[in-house]
Amino acid sequence: MKAHYPFILVTMLAATGCSSNNNSNKLEKEQTQSAGTFGHDLAFLKKYKDAVVLSAPDNAEAQAIIIPAYQGRVMTSTADGDAGNSYGWINYKLIESGQYQPHMNGFGGEERFWLSPEGGQFSVYFKKGQSFDFENWQTPALIDTVAYKVVESDASSVKFQINAAIENYSGKTFVIEINRKVQMLAKENIENLLGLPALSGVKAVAYRSTNSVTNGDEAWKPETGMLGIWLLGMFRPSDHTTIIAPFSTALSANPLITDDYFGKIPADRLRVKDSTLFLKADGKHRSKIGIAPKSARNVAGSYDAEKGILTIIQYDLDPQGQYMKSTWELHKDPYSGDALNAYNDGKLADGTQMGPFYELESNSSVRALQKGESLTHRQSTFHFEGDKAALNAIAQKVLGVNLDHFGEVFK
Repeated sequence: MKAHYPFILVTMLAATGCSSNNNSNKLEKEQTQSAGTFGHDLAFLKKYKDAVVLSAPDNAEAQAIIIPAYQGRVMTSTADGDAGNSYGWINYKLIESGQYQPHMNGFGGEERFWLSPEGGQFSVYFKKGQSFDFENWQTPALIDTVAYKVVESDASSVKFQINAAIENYSGKTFVIEINRKVQMLAKENIENLLGLPALSGVKAVAYRSTNSVTNGDEAWKPETGMLGIWLLGMFRPSDHTTIIAPFSTALSANPLITDDYFGKIPADRLRVKDSTLFLKADGKHRSKIGIAPKSARNVAGSYDAEKGILTIIQYDLDPQGQYMKSTWELHKDPYSGDALNAYNDGKLADGTQMGPFYELESNSSVRALQKGESLTHRQSTFHFEGDKAALNAIAQKVLGVNLDHFGEVFK
């Protein structure tokens, strides 16, 4: 921990910034791309923020856009260059407005860095003594509006760093250093990480983020709370998109699944078959699931049957670890939270809606860090498009599902 770094308190707001692309020929080309393409989203984002564009070391068409002003989040990616599909959900209206919103700024992006827990006696989203309701809920500026500094970069990777202090519901102040690195993956990396044979018949893009939180002050204690790393990805929904969350019964005979975060999910939207959970990702019904570490597997994903897009996340998992519980209440066991979450957006009670989008989320385990010790959490995100048989082979190998049977899941 570098003590001379200035601290950024969670109450501060980052100044907005905008940049223009000086290469007019390239910008003109990007602006001709239609909505839903990577080129369209790149041109849009460059109008408002500095953008870091990375490409895979062995494939210039596999690209991702990262925004330092949005905490180094991956806004979107593509497997097929400017004219290819753009996979991340982007909140165009909010970004274009240039205005900050109360509670949270949902800029979008297919992987963003957050901290847990969200609720409970160790929450960093509620101030001490407040009731756990929407009016009091506030995403800390540190993971909402503060820009992260680029400390290293090359054509296929970028690293961010920031030092900060953040206080939890119980009054514990954490002095921390955050490091986040996004690295594009080559074809060989993809095959090795997922245990696949040589990829053929598909276009692919993948990246890995390595995120760490270092304790810069007194030792963390379970009785005063700890911090976890929480990675959330927003993706484009459709009537033909399904979230796929395989689970294990090796450590618990009954799968430890929570499916009532926002009320019980209707049976025509959630199915559990053969150690796999399926959740509709159409952005039309607000619903969320969670899987505890003893039942989770280190992979999850989604499949858009209309566009033929297979998405997979792979993340660090400790089946025996402690995970922060984030429900909006005081907890009897605050260290019995989820390792994996998935969310489908929908209208709120007042009829408003941020999206539509759907989310795939992973959480880190936590431990009582001594001064100078770090907690690290890695997640890799993969997108595949192409031949149906090739996609099916990947889905069966990694997720244990047959894409040919998807039409029967919700019958």
